[in-house]
Amino acid sequence: FRNYTSARLTTQNLASWKYGRIEVRAKLPEGLGTWPAIWMLPVNSPYGGWPNGGEIDIMEHVGYAPNIVHSTIHTNMYNGMIGTQIGNSRPIPTATTEFHVYAVDWTENALDFFVDDTLIFSYPFIIDDFNQMDPSEYWKMWPFDQHFYLILNIAVGGTWGGLHGVDPNLTYAEMLIDY
Repeated sequence: FRNYTSARLTTQNLASWKYGRIEVRAKLPEGLGTWPAIWMLPVNSPYGGWPNGGEIDIMEHVGYAPNIVHSTIHTNMYNGMIGTQIGNSRPIPTATTEFHVYAVDWTENALDFFVDDTLIFSYPFIIDDFNQMDPSEYWKMWPFDQHFYLILNIAVGGTWGGLHGVDPNLTYAEMLIDY
């Protein structure tokens, strides 16, 4: 039995994308232990399960660090399980009180992450960076050549969101989505 429930909306088996601009206009919840995210996972990865297939974190926020948003990628070589994930964080002083647009521009050559059209993180696919690798292993750094689906969720607790506990008085949290 858990004291909290959480929810997610997903486009899995409904819609997926390979390249393009994905954006969500949202107002984030506040409260110690909340962990809202706007993220993407592969539909059917030819590279295997997580993290091999990749993960695109358009926006994550943890309640113990109010008004700081994070954009991150996870791959075989760069992932949270081994502490090598790549990303950037940005203070957004009104993340929990106003709507903001969280977006990724995804091309064959880069993932560019934005908040309100301000670039906060870029992950380029530059062949020169891969010159020590056999081309058949590029997927270990760039599995972003396949269809991904979108997930909008609020977790309560968890390995990152619950790192400093959950407010025992937390009874309700919502992430409002405009589009």
